[in-house]
Amino acid sequence: MSNTTNHHHTPVLLEPTLELLDPQAGESYLDLTAGYGGHARAVIARTQAPDQAVLIDRDDTAIKVLTDEFSAKGAEIHHQDFASAVSKFHSEGRTFDLVLMDLGVSSPQIDNGERGFSFNKQAPLDMRMDRQQILTAANIVNEASLEELAQIIKDYGEEPRAKRIAEAIVKARPIATTTDLATVVSECVRTRGKIHPATRTFQALRIAVNDELKQLSKTLDLLPALLKTDGRVAIISFHSLEDRLVKRWLKNHQANGYEAELDVITKKPVDGQTESVNNPRARSAKLRGAVKINT
Repeated sequence: MSNTTNHHHTPVLLEPTLELLDPQAGESYLDLTAGYGGHARAVIARTQAPDQAVLIDRDDTAIKVLTDEFSAKGAEIHHQDFASAVSKFHSEGRTFDLVLMDLGVSSPQIDNGERGFSFNKQAPLDMRMDRQQILTAANIVNEASLEELAQIIKDYGEEPRAKRIAEAIVKARPIATTTDLATVVSECVRTRGKIHPATRTFQALRIAVNDELKQLSKTLDLLPALLKTDGRVAIISFHSLEDRLVKRWLKNHQANGYEAELDVITKKPVDGQTESVNNPRARSAKLRGAVKINT
């Protein structure tokens, strides 16, 4: 039986995002990770143009929530990953005044135990953001070679003990649930403080399952072409691998001579520490943004 999913999701860095995007009446809005509509709701309230909003997500539950709230108001809803959406819009020559990417896993995804994102709740090893895809965390955990598994944990989890963890996982196969995997990792490595020993391993598997970094890289390559002149883009990342890609992308396109496409608004990223007291999942968030200055 499916767990009841709580669709409440507090959008991370909402006020700084609105300040950066500065939505104006009638402007077009592309939300590439619309989730449960937290940011979109606030942006559309300012643009007063739901018929100029395009909302993307690859999670089927999120798409249902977005459709129920926004489609009747005229918004476009697309059930697909953001890299595919951006590629499609680029080929069609579409442009937008405002673009937002919130790269985090939503609270409902984490809180719904059966999705397999959390090591605190027993569930099948799933971790798919798009449940239409075949690859799951269980496939990687139980079928990847020792070398492949260690590389994933090292590269995507930035875990210095990746080989030891991979060896423990291979030895314990088959591993069926999130809590079983968390136990295997916890028994082979120890951490100090509040961070769970399996945190980096779970991050690595989630990134690998959803191809998150390649998706982001492909999307960033095409983003400038999707912005109108004076259009604004805001990107919220949640770990150093994502933030590094975004920072490098902004640096490569920022105002520096006649060929520059973007003017970086955030000389330093806005971080989520200030709102983490009320929204713990904002703790690691970083917001960066830019304005399009050249076509």
